[in-house]
Amino acid sequence: MGIGDKISNAAEDMAGKAKEAAGKASDDKDLQAEGKGDQAKAEFKKAGESVKDAFKN
Repeated sequence: MGIGDKISNAAEDMAGKAKEAAGKASDDKDLQAEGKGDQAKAEFKKAGESVKDAFKN
């Protein structure tokens, strides 16, 4: 996994956490769900990159 991918995935995860927190604070269920979705997407990307890295070595 390249450093750019790691940074991008971490940024997406942090943005998702921020959206989820904002949704909780404002009682906005849609924003909470969107934040959780962003976090899940970042985790899947991290897992995919790990698999690719495993096959490179």
